[in-house]
Amino acid sequence: MTSLAALRYLLALNEHRHFGRAAQACHITQPALSNALKALEEEFGTPIVKRGRTYAGLTPEGERVLQAAQRMLHEQALLKQELASSADQPRGPLALGVVPTALPMAARFAAQLQARHPGIAPVVRSMSSREIEEGLDDLSLDLGLGFAERLAGGKARPRFELLPQYTEHYFLVRRAARAAAQLAVGAPLRWAEAARLPLCLLTPEMHNRSLVDSAFERAGVRVQPVMETNSVLTLALAVQAGDVASVLPGALVGAVRSQGELEALPLVEPEMLTPLALACLGQARPSRTLQAALALAADAQWLAQAAAHSGLLRA
Repeated sequence: MTSLAALRYLLALNEHRHFGRAAQACHITQPALSNALKALEEEFGTPIVKRGRTYAGLTPEGERVLQAAQRMLHEQALLKQELASSADQPRGPLALGVVPTALPMAARFAAQLQARHPGIAPVVRSMSSREIEEGLDDLSLDLGLGFAERLAGGKARPRFELLPQYTEHYFLVRRAARAAAQLAVGAPLRWAEAARLPLCLLTPEMHNRSLVDSAFERAGVRVQPVMETNSVLTLALAVQAGDVASVLPGALVGAVRSQGELEALPLVEPEMLTPLALACLGQARPSRTLQAALALAADAQWLAQAAAHSGLLRA
């Protein structure tokens, strides 16, 4: 048993907060995981895990070991990528955390990155804003795609480097009166008028919902949705299947443009624009795969494509 393997088990235990689930994620037995952690404690000469009938967290010393483990395993991953990559062909995984409403754009980005660099294997995960921030901090994510204002964090938390990607516009999406070859973009609709419709919206804990609620409040109205979900797929399917309408950002509307039974109406008064950005941890040494991703993120052709699939969508 190597110390690096035991450190991986410690990271898994911190992630899953359960000995059995951590062991399953590491493809070992629970006794093997416990024995490896005990050996780690003997090596460092201090308790690392608070032990009881169930997992109770890490000791203060364990938290310090965890932070060191994150850095050591990150450096190991960087070295493996450098050894596996040639001068112009990076190889290895790239972990990308994405807020749910930006998943269509993240899929485009990951596919183009993989096409440009076949040795890169992107891993795209749907995550909340808080989970993305935590993943960047603990080095389990290379990149995060989310709301720029939240990721910026203000002067008190300038730890992330941001690359602006696109600005979201918002649409009222509903079934069209007459089916067409593809989704039609209709005349603008005021937020106050949209509030009178039976709406399916994301659940309140999701950041996109707070943005939508703030737009309705600025329009002087409050909404009580007839249906809520934390799944953007359910949001789109509910509009297709029933009599409800929904408020979707341009990236999601662009993903369903082939659905001719739907129509999308740009929402106005107020105009709601939300910048999205890619973020990485500023002080971390970038991997070869991250360097390639950052180059694509700054590419003018990619940025033009992102804007075309998230803006007013009239083209």
